[in-house]
Amino acid sequence: MIHHSIKRFFKTTAFISCSGLLLLGGCAEKEKAQQRPNFMILMSDNHCWDHLGCYGDKVVQTPNIDKIAKQGIRFTNAFCSAPSCTPARASMLTGQDIWRLEEGANLWGTLPSKFEVYPDILETAGYLVGIQGKGWGPGGVEESGREHNPGGERYDSFEEFYNERENGQPFCYWFSSRDPHRPFKRNGGKKAGIDLNKIVVPPYLPDTKDVRKDIADYYAEIQHFDKEVAAFISLLKEMGQLDNTIVIVCSDNGWQMPRGLANLYDFGTKIPMIISMPERYKGDRVVDDFISLNDLAPTFLELANLEIPGYMNAQSLVPILKSQNEGIIEPARNFMVTARERHAYVRQDGAGYGGRAYRTNDYLYIRNYDSENWPAGDPPLYGDVDAHMLQYPCPTKMELLANKEDENVKPLFDLAFAKRPAEELYDLKNDPYQLVNVADDANYKDVLNGLSEQLTAHLKKTGDPRELGGAMKWLNADYFAEQDKTPTPGQTAIDKLNLEEEYSYINE
Repeated sequence: MIHHSIKRFFKTTAFISCSGLLLLGGCAEKEKAQQRPNFMILMSDNHCWDHLGCYGDKVVQTPNIDKIAKQGIRFTNAFCSAPSCTPARASMLTGQDIWRLEEGANLWGTLPSKFEVYPDILETAGYLVGIQGKGWGPGGVEESGREHNPGGERYDSFEEFYNERENGQPFCYWFSSRDPHRPFKRNGGKKAGIDLNKIVVPPYLPDTKDVRKDIADYYAEIQHFDKEVAAFISLLKEMGQLDNTIVIVCSDNGWQMPRGLANLYDFGTKIPMIISMPERYKGDRVVDDFISLNDLAPTFLELANLEIPGYMNAQSLVPILKSQNEGIIEPARNFMVTARERHAYVRQDGAGYGGRAYRTNDYLYIRNYDSENWPAGDPPLYGDVDAHMLQYPCPTKMELLANKEDENVKPLFDLAFAKRPAEELYDLKNDPYQLVNVADDANYKDVLNGLSEQLTAHLKKTGDPRELGGAMKWLNADYFAEQDKTPTPGQTAIDKLNLEEEYSYINE
């Protein structure tokens, strides 16, 4: 790891050198056209891809994000590397899949300092780099061998960050919103005037008033994020930086609902992704290529005129940004591989749940390496879903748990919490909500075998120890939230579900 003071020296030296070259360059307009762009990531937290107006949701109101989408490029097949905050963000920072990051594959773990991150590369090259909010995490920064969050130095506001900028210095700023992460604001949907009758409840959740209210509260959080996005765009305009700033609006992973977060279904891995810089790249485009949050790392480096390190196995999006077309731009981007290891500490001795998924336009194939374990965590808390201890309100999860014997609810309870087979296959054209596993259907045998082979080949090519053998350092890695190991449910959950006051995942 480069010491912080040394990085500051390189950053200042590189910036002064670049400034000197610009002074010798002649035409000011030409220099402006050639200057390196700024990067601003505006990231929501636990936000499913289709819950924005520009993605077709007719209930949630997101006019500011919709405007950015109109001016920029909206991706319809954007995914995170893992349906879990910490590894998804680690993959974004390193440009690598989670199985290449050792302990970095887990929530509440570490991202060892030997794994270089693009913010450090940009800073060394003269960029001012900072974060606001979560950045990488939750996890152990010092235990990772790092002096500060891998995303960069932390600031309380963009104004504080911008005040440190030298004249003409490019910057990279990452704002991580708290929204729409749970717990939601109480009666947020009602206060926002969201009509419960207009909400479309996905068929893997019970369609009840409590669930609709829960989704409405979630929508209200997204609408707050939309206002945060507007505030940052206003600041960029005020500071005269909007024209030279690439704005990325995205999420880190899917929504915090059953079958969402911590699951390899689309509701856990598919994210909104909008990239806008209308001064440089043609906007009002919809792109269907499969892309990853990981692709931002090599994209930023290429746009900053820096070499992309060979260890990054993500692919730069620059050709797509420069294209004038929409739809399919790069035909080879026709699949996505996602993964999960340990999410929360929700099984005895912190056992995880390893899985890999291969997603194409037509199918989703999932390989569960630990099918003997509970995918949602050990009963009765099922802590990989929503409130891991049932310690705060989680109405949709409670609806499933409290009514699991009801004949109408039981199939949905099983979809969310029951054990799963070693292989799952979903026909997305006929089953977009991924409800019916056809892995054992003879009619899909060739499809199953083909996708399985393609997944294995990709994992071997990219060095996954799940397929190659070798150390899987995420299995017994430290977990830096001790209270999760002996969870204490909230009183409401204790009373409603007849729970004990405390559980323990530590074998004595």
